[in-house]
Order: sequence, then structure tokens, then C-alpha cells
Amino acid sequence: MSTLFNHSFDTVTDILDALEAGSVSSVEITKACLDAIAALDSTLHGYLDVNGRALQEAQQADERRRGGEPGSLLGVPIAIKDILCVRGMRTTCGSRMLEQFVPPYDATVVSRLRQAGAVILGKTNLDEFAMGSSTENSAFGPSRNPWDPQRVPGGSSGGSAVVVAACEAPAALGTDTGGSIRQPASLCGITGLKPTYGRVSRSGLVAFASSLDQAGPMAHTAQDCARLLGVMAGRDEADSTSLDAPVPDYVAALKGGVRGLRLGIPSEFLDGLDSAVRTCVESAIKTLCELGAEVRELSLPALKAALPAYYVIAPAEASSNLARYDGTRYGLRVDGPDVIRMFKETRHAGFGPEVKRRVLIGTYALSAGYYDAYYVKAQKVRTLVRRDFDRAFAEVDALVGPATPQTAFRIGEKTDDPLSMYLSDVYTIAVNLAGVCGLVVPCGFSGGLPVGLQFIGPPLAEDRLLRIGHTFQQHTPYHQQRPDLEALTRWQAV
Repeated sequence: MSTLFNHSFDTVTDILDALEAGSVSSVEITKACLDAIAALDSTLHGYLDVNGRALQEAQQADERRRGGEPGSLLGVPIAIKDILCVRGMRTTCGSRMLEQFVPPYDATVVSRLRQAGAVILGKTNLDEFAMGSSTENSAFGPSRNPWDPQRVPGGSSGGSAVVVAACEAPAALGTDTGGSIRQPASLCGITGLKPTYGRVSRSGLVAFASSLDQAGPMAHTAQDCARLLGVMAGRDEADSTSLDAPVPDYVAALKGGVRGLRLGIPSEFLDGLDSAVRTCVESAIKTLCELGAEVRELSLPALKAALPAYYVIAPAEASSNLARYDGTRYGLRVDGPDVIRMFKETRHAGFGPEVKRRVLIGTYALSAGYYDAYYVKAQKVRTLVRRDFDRAFAEVDALVGPATPQTAFRIGEKTDDPLSMYLSDVYTIAVNLAGVCGLVVPCGFSGGLPVGLQFIGPPLAEDRLLRIGHTFQQHTPYHQQRPDLEALTRWQAV
């Protein structure tokens, strides 16, 4: 690799082709990623930890390839969001509570990547316990958007989006509870897939909201996401919520185009949308029409209640899941004169403001006298949202619209206004409530910042969404554009 930022080798597909041809080795590819991390990450802060064994793993992958061993991702470096357990590496969840936690096992998705021959590059930054839309809630400092370091990369999987967009990794894993893969993918100009709930195992994923969390791939192209999903997906005996459904050949399913596919535009997605973002989205939809898709507008009336319902259900589940961090079993412990004081001081020191806010909201919603008024009502809204999607998918093959209401906002711009921050996920949250799948691909730029286009499909229709996204990318250049990485090496915070 002749230059530090060689865009000939920044997609998983290109790397696999080059490795198969013998024109490059996994060691060379991995070293180039590590060099990019060394050059850029002091500015971008996409990583929390870099794997000290990455080159050794790459060397082993090269030896496997020379020996003729199989592996669909053999030798490809991949970054992991730091909410997924990686054996022998810290899994902090972006929190002081787990700052020193080193799991003795891999999450199932990480184990499957290893079996496929992937090289683990490191652990990426995130909003604490995945609670946030900007990565500003990380206890270890925010990540920065490679297209403009003064702006957020989105969240909670902001670190994963950053390292892919900045070519510090050809692909990364994220998790999506209310848009945490799709929103940062949109703001950083990459492709991100939120699979159907249960399509990918949650074993080894530190829980935020157990009925909403789902791991998924982030990369430059839909084709790359298809390759990763094919490895990640499938039933896991360690996760009772994982689906026992056949895993299709997602790469083979990319062929076929979009001619004859029926795409629906929810009218609710056009409310409150930035005008420049709307222009990009409408232009992208026009391209899909020119490629043969049939587009119609429809309504999902329950969507207007999805955001408030989510911010009852997710905090309620978080309140329950985070109760385990009490200083007595693992993680941070702050001693006190008695057990109650130790418990209080540990949680006060270990959790950041956003986590505390959501735990309090969730505890309140679950408390006696309020459970029926808030939590039960939110679950009823969730049912209405799912029914709206079911009705829509009886008419169309997929939905299409914006991923975010605006492009990346400035760091610090919304930290004092939580409600404004929560609205960043207004177009993504309903997908998690309904348990369906969603894909975001870059579809243009506004003021030099990326804009994302979101496709939503019925349960287990990831192959359909990936085909639509791949077809769109075969006829548009946006996924091929990269930020000015050389300029980032000289950037200084003002």
C-alpha cells in the first residue's frame, strides 16, 4: 500500500479480492489501518482501545490463507463497538462503571467474525451504555465527525461510524436500540444496517434495552454489510430471543435490481425535515424511480407517538438492566459506611448524567401508581406502531425516507437540551419498536456534510433492503466519497 490513505483498499469486498489475488496481505492491510489510527485518532477519538494482537491475528490469517483454510472474512480487519464483549480486551460501554472490566469470553457475533477469519482491530467509542445520539455522553470524551471535526458523528455507535468513514477500519460492528447504527451512518456518510430483532444474537452484548437492542454491521457499502450479516446472523443457543430462521446468501441476493419493487414514503417522515436534507432524499427517490421502482405515499399514523413511547419503554428496561451495577459483584465499587451508602456512591460516581436521567425516568415509569399510566400505555402504542408497519408492508415491499431530520450538528449544540437531542432519532425509533429491519445508505451532501437515505423492510427482509441499497449504490457516487483525511492529520481544535 503506497499511501497512508489508499482508497483502493477501504471496502471489505476490495480487500477480499486483493487478498485472494495475493496482491496484498492481511498484515499489510491491518498495518495500514493501524497507521491510519495513529495518524487520525488523536483528533477523531473513534477508538477507546486498539487490539495489541491485531498484527499477530493478521499474520495468522495470512497463514490460514496460504494453507487453503476457508473463511469468508479471512484477513479482513474489523472494529467492534465497546458494548460487545471481546475476550481479553476491556469492555467499558463508554462508562466509568466498567472502566476496568475485561470479559473472559467473546460475544457471539465476535466469535462468529473470528471463525470467519476477521482480524479484531479494537473497540470503538460510544455514548455511555449506548444512551445517546451524539457520542458526547461517553465517559472518555466525544468522538468527532471526519467530515467536520467540530461536529458530532451521531450515536450511540458514533465511534464505529467514525472509524469506517475515516478509513481507520473497512467495517465495524455497532448496536441499534433506537437508531444507533443508522443515525451515525447517516451523519458520517457510510452504510449501516439494523437487522430484524432476533436475526443476530445478543449474547455478549451488554444490555441497554433488551427488547430493542440489536447488533449490526457498518461499512462503506451495502455489499460489505451483506458479507458481515451473513457471518453474524443465525440462531444462537446462548440467546433465547434469537430467531431460528434460515440465513440466506445475502451477497447473492444483491442481484436483481429494483424494477417492479413497490416503495412507500410515509407522509409522517416529511414533517420537520430540513429543506436541504429533503432535497437530497427526494433526488435519491427519483433515482430509484428511474431504476424502475414504483413509489407511492402512505401514512403510518401511530408514528407520531413512537418517540414518546420509546422514551418510556427504553428507560424502563435500562432501569432494570442497570440495577446490576451496584458495587457488589463487578465493575466500579466506591466504599461507604454501609451497603446502602456504598450502593448510592458507586452509582453516583459510575454513571454519567444521561444514564442517571434515563434510569430515573425508567424507575418512575415502573413505579407503583404510574406503571399503568406510562409503561403499559407505551406498550400499547408499540403495538399500534407494529400494526401500522404490518398494514404498510401489505401494500409495499419497503419504506423509504430520511434517516435524520438534519445533518450533523455541532459538538455541544444540544447537550443542554435533551429533548432536542432525542428528536435526532425521530425517523429511526419506530423500526426498533416494531422489531423490523432498516438500512441507511449515503444519498448526498448538504453544506459538505453527508445525508443518509433510510429503507425499512418487514421482518427478515434484510436481503431485500440490501438489494435496494446495493442497486442505488451501483448508480450513485456518494458511498465512494471520503472526507479529506490528510487535512484531518493537521486539524487542531479551536
